[in-house]
Amino acid sequence: MLAGLRFRVAQTRGRRYPEAPHPYRNDFQRDRDRIVHSRAFRRLEAKTQVFTQGMSDHFRNRLTHTIEVAQIARTLAAALELDEDLTEALALAHDIGHPPFAHAGEEELNHQMARFGERFDHNFHALRIVESFEQRYARFPGLNLTFEVREGIIKHSQDFGPGENPEFDAFLPGLRPPLEAQLIDLADEAAYNSADLDDAFSAGMLKARDAADCIPQYRTLLEAAETQFQGASEREIFHETLRQLVDALVSGLIEGTVARAREAGVTSTDEVRTFSRRLAAFAPEEAETSRQLKRFLYEKVYAAPALVEERARSVAMIRELFQFFLERPDRLPQPYSEQANHTPVHRVVCDYIAGMTDSFFRRTYEQTIAQDATLRAT
Repeated sequence: MLAGLRFRVAQTRGRRYPEAPHPYRNDFQRDRDRIVHSRAFRRLEAKTQVFTQGMSDHFRNRLTHTIEVAQIARTLAAALELDEDLTEALALAHDIGHPPFAHAGEEELNHQMARFGERFDHNFHALRIVESFEQRYARFPGLNLTFEVREGIIKHSQDFGPGENPEFDAFLPGLRPPLEAQLIDLADEAAYNSADLDDAFSAGMLKARDAADCIPQYRTLLEAAETQFQGASEREIFHETLRQLVDALVSGLIEGTVARAREAGVTSTDEVRTFSRRLAAFAPEEAETSRQLKRFLYEKVYAAPALVEERARSVAMIRELFQFFLERPDRLPQPYSEQANHTPVHRVVCDYIAGMTDSFFRRTYEQTIAQDATLRAT
């Protein structure tokens, strides 16, 4: 496969604060473990993926989605003979910067920050979490992760050139991240496309045959399942089809990445970095299937009135709470109220809200806004 492109742990640029080697865990394994033990990782359990917790106990949340991405990513790394520990660490960290209420929450925080000439990006926020916000060690701030994991956190889904993001100029702008990091965004895509289809079926928003009308590869898999399991229930047929769909997407990602790497003629991790484009890619059929899945899910699921209304309510609450704390930073809890004395208030408010789970946000919103209304009334 691509063993020559494997980023070996001995190649790491190391940690910001040097540490002695561990007797039986390498640096990337230690990074993985530090991420799993972080508070930001645990909070993913109470953050929305697509469907809110109140709709069912069976839907994915941001944590279970992350576990699914990590499973796929580790499979990819093993098949391609890349570094499984680096890949797994990046998969586990890829969503820790997400605010409450999924992408709707991210978009609203970005909108609020734009008022001040700044922006909110969950990948960039994740780097701030692992470098500063997590406080678990006496010897250094943050988690003190290796350079490659920190680089992959901000570059797994986007490239940027020198000067585009001056605060990240230490992370080799203009160069691609290692192939292990390049796999993460596409592993994420394979995971959420299939999982959102599954959750929508469980929610009664679609039937097993609905996706067959606009996704040829899904139709082929469905018809094969119907032929093989005659007499099975619709639910059983759907899940057999879904299993094969995930396998097809992952296999297509392996095959597409091998083909692109061989076509590029790269032979080392340095050449992966300097190549003109990313090498991780779906094979053509699976790339088209993934595009068709996204389009189908947007039309049939994400744009469904119930989800649109829920997102609108969430966005309105974020907007209101952001403005409240912007005008009343003294109402922020410690240490945020103290930080607001020497850090721009909009930055502190954004950080505070971004770290909340959905349920904690709702409690904070209800208590804060209700208390304010009571004080105004008296």
